[in-house]
Order: sequence, then C-alpha cells, then structure tokens
Amino acid sequence: QVQLVESGGGLVQAGGSARLSCAASRRTLTTNTMGWFRQAPGKEREFVAAISTSSGTTSYADSVKDRFTISRDNAKNTVYLQMNSLKPEDTAVYYCATKRFFLASSVASTYDYWGQGTQVTVSS
Repeated sequence: QVQLVESGGGLVQAGGSARLSCAASRRTLTTNTMGWFRQAPGKEREFVAAISTSSGTTSYADSVKDRFTISRDNAKNTVYLQMNSLKPEDTAVYYCATKRFFLASSVASTYDYWGQGTQVTVSS
C-alpha cells in the first residue's frame, strides 16, 4: 500500500504560478511512474503530466505543455508540478497518482494509487 499526499493548491490569479507537491509514503516499483490528473466540476478527470521516477522521462497534456513542468526528488519520494502562466480553465482539483510502468501514463485507469486531491483555483 502506498499513500500519496498532495499539497500546494490554493487561489492564484490568472498569469500567476503555483507549485504542487505529491509525497509518497514509500518508494516501490509501484511508484516508478507518478502522474498528475485534474478534474473540474462537471468534467471528467483528465491527464496533466507524468514522470518516470527512475529515468526522468516525462509526458504532458497538450493543454499544459510549455506552461507546466513535472519533476521529482527521489530522496524525498516527492513529485512536483510547477504551474506557470495559469489560466482560469486550469481551475480544478489536482490529483497525484502512481503506478509501475510508464506505458499509457495518460490513462487514469492504469494507475494503482491516488491521493486525496488539492484544489487549485485560478481567478481572472
């Protein structure tokens, strides 16, 4: 079992920045891939970004590419999501998730463990 705890959400003005953190309770094969997803009210959960904690390989949704950066600190079992140039449409609950293989990293159903989510609200 792996517990994931997200932090760093809050209210941000459009054009501003925020950084989310996701701390895993331990590092196992299951935490080799860590991803960020988000869900806005009335919408389906969508992929944001993912990283392989072993190789550093990353992937991004087109909607956040060039604005968001995912990174990891393996010593702290923590993954970060740096969000710049935030837009009101980025408003959502952001979830951290983890699984073993990087393949299909954008598919939510392939992830094994999820955090409780952290709210990010971008005001216009």
